[in-house]
Amino acid sequence: MNKIFALLKKDVLLEFRQQHTFYGILLYIASTVFVLYLSIENPDLNVWSGLFWVIQLFICVNAVAKSFLQEGKGRMLYFYTLSSPTQFIVAKILYNILIMSVMSLLSLVLFSIFMGNPVTNISKFVGIVLLGGASISMVFSIMSAIAAKAQQNAALIAILGFPVILPLLLLLMRLSKTAFNEVFKEGAVLELIGLITGLDALIVVLAIILFPYLWKD
Repeated sequence: MNKIFALLKKDVLLEFRQQHTFYGILLYIASTVFVLYLSIENPDLNVWSGLFWVIQLFICVNAVAKSFLQEGKGRMLYFYTLSSPTQFIVAKILYNILIMSVMSLLSLVLFSIFMGNPVTNISKFVGIVLLGGASISMVFSIMSAIAAKAQQNAALIAILGFPVILPLLLLLMRLSKTAFNEVFKEGAVLELIGLITGLDALIVVLAIILFPYLWKD
C-alpha cells in the first residue's frame, strides 16, 4: 500500500507542476458546454442527461489518455525496478478516478450554470456522477495502458474502449433518471448500481491480470 500511495502522490504532484494540462481540459469543458448553450436552449431531461454523459466520455478520453502516454520508456523501466505491475496499475486507476471525479463535478457545475439544472435530487445525482466518472476512468485506464504499448497510438483508446463504454453509458443514463423524479420499480435502482459496480470490478480484475504482460513488454 505504501508503494501504491507513493506512485499516486507522484502523479498528483506532476499534475500540480503541469497545470497547463488541467486548465486545458477545463477550458475544453467550458467551451463545449458554452457551445451547447448557444445551440440548445432549455433541453428536456433526456437530452440534458444524454449530453452530460457524452461530454463526460470525451472529458475522460482527454484526461485519462495521458496517464500512460506521457510515461516514456526510460521512466517505465525505472518504475519496473521500484514496484510490481499490480501496484503500478492500481495507483494509475486511483489517480484517474481522482482526476475524473474532479472533472465530473466541475462539468456538472458548468452544466448547471449554462444549461440549467433539471435534477430534483441533486445529492443523488452527484453520487451517480462520481460513480460514473470512476467507472469511465477505469475503462480508459486499461485502454490507455494498451495504447501506450502500441506505438503511443491514442486513437486505440477510443477504438478499444467503445464496446465496453457503450453499455456502461447506457446504464449510467438509465440510473441518472432516478434523480429526475422518474418512477422506478422497487429494486431497479439497486440492480442498476449492482450492474455498474460489477462491471467496474470486472475491469479492475482484468487490469490486474492483463497489465503484467504489458508491463514486461
